[in-house]
Amino acid sequence: MVKTNQEQRQETTENRFGGNGTVHMNHIIEKNEMLANCRLFARITLNQGCSIGYHAHNDEEEVYYILSGQGVVNDNGTIYTVNPGDSVLTGNGASHSIENQCAEPMEMVAVVLTYQPPER
Repeated sequence: MVKTNQEQRQETTENRFGGNGTVHMNHIIEKNEMLANCRLFARITLNQGCSIGYHAHNDEEEVYYILSGQGVVNDNGTIYTVNPGDSVLTGNGASHSIENQCAEPMEMVAVVLTYQPPER
């Protein structure tokens, strides 16, 4: 399957998970297009002052991969600055948030993988 950028669903949400401002999401592949247990595979853009609020990941893991810009991550209570090429992994009941405090837009890829029950 090839899916062009024009075929990818665009989504804009306000105050995602209690965060600030607008979150722009480009859904690269939808969960119903994959056989794997992937709930989200998207390119996310946060403009200055925008954030995804603090939230937990139970029975799943989320990876952020920073493409451009700079962000501040609360990784289960520890604060980090993230830059292009950095990644964040959150799961197993841990929580996180991310905010763009810089003038340049921050872009990242986000992937949420859900745990599969063991095969019997």
